[in-house]
Amino acid sequence: MLLIKNGRVLDPATKLDTMANVLIVKDKIVKIGSPREVGAKALELQRENGEEIREILADGLVVAPGFVDVHVHFRDPGLTYKEDIHTGSQAAAAGGYTTVICMANTKPPVDSVDVLRDLRMRAMDLPIHVLNAANVTVAMQGQKLTDMDALYEAGACGFTDDGVPISDERLMREALKKAKKLDVPISVHEEDPLLMNSPGVNYGDVSKQLGLGGAPAVAETVLVARDCLLNQDIDAKLDIQHISAGMTVDILRFMKKKGVNVYGEVTPQHLYATEQLVMKQGSLARVNPPLRTEADRQALIDGVVDGTLDMIATDHAPHAKDEKSKPIEDAPSGMIGLETAFALCNTVLVKSGRMAISDLCEKMSLNPARLYGLDAGRLYEGGPADLVLLDPEEEWTVTEADFHSKSKNSPFVGEQVTGRVKYTICDGKIVWA
Repeated sequence: MLLIKNGRVLDPATKLDTMANVLIVKDKIVKIGSPREVGAKALELQRENGEEIREILADGLVVAPGFVDVHVHFRDPGLTYKEDIHTGSQAAAAGGYTTVICMANTKPPVDSVDVLRDLRMRAMDLPIHVLNAANVTVAMQGQKLTDMDALYEAGACGFTDDGVPISDERLMREALKKAKKLDVPISVHEEDPLLMNSPGVNYGDVSKQLGLGGAPAVAETVLVARDCLLNQDIDAKLDIQHISAGMTVDILRFMKKKGVNVYGEVTPQHLYATEQLVMKQGSLARVNPPLRTEADRQALIDGVVDGTLDMIATDHAPHAKDEKSKPIEDAPSGMIGLETAFALCNTVLVKSGRMAISDLCEKMSLNPARLYGLDAGRLYEGGPADLVLLDPEEEWTVTEADFHSKSKNSPFVGEQVTGRVKYTICDGKIVWA
């Protein structure tokens, strides 16, 4: 048995926010309540089974549902020199995540049942819950749909060609129809290649200073508008990934008011930083879609606060040091983000006074879980013992030693942030402390 004592317990589903104790037996939450109530229950169970009671003193800590990340890259199979499912799981646990969903742009891609079944088998022994999305199109070529029925039966929790937009409107409509039939999300990377000059850096002042063509915001917004319109009479769970532009927030706000079934992801890095980080950190700050202007960043924050953007997802994208050491025009896009996600978001949203920590937990746990129909993101008696214990006031400086990923490609090393993960508990076991 595990007894968490004197914590501030938050459940975003019921708006519970109270000082309480939490009793865990095996992989379930048995009791949430006053010290007296929970203590009595613990002693009763101990008399019945003789099991030792392990205690965690949570004074000054927030006890919340384990975070759920719907957008990670564990590079497994085929690119495991960057990351694998084991090191990725360790990084996730260190960041407070108890469930993650891996993207399908691996090598080979997850466009066949054999590849997916291998991943599902190997995920069974991991310390956290690792789920897999499968590809929308064969080989991510945007020409032919995968056998989505077979992949769903083999364990795919959703579908995506993340990293590559789906340009063919007819094919996109067919994919939306199939996702609707299967009742699973279809997650899309929205950057129209015909409107891109060069990826990874926002088209604007910084790209001009660096002599790069840049990635204009319109490349994102036109595809977002298109796919919302394509979905208006289909009603699939359309998830717009890693939103970066203020105009995209406006489009989602409008489409939701019109009844379009669309969800929005935003990353910690897009909430925290702007294109100016590229001038300071070079290739480490190159990411698709790019960090944009301060006006875009503020619009993203507004979208999170007013509910237009449903969830925060890291887009954890590991790359090897020699790859990110290349000149910015040659380096791959992407950055790791699992270990720093809570701190960045807590700093920019909660410490600034824009959002309560309970609302941040909703964006990082409950809403992602609801999109995928997972029994997660909630704390309730009889429910899964997947929790995170947070110190929202701890100030710290990010160092490479804080990363448990195989890669260290973060532009936030040296950044002073507020808020730290102290414990991660998955299936009733402490997987990070």
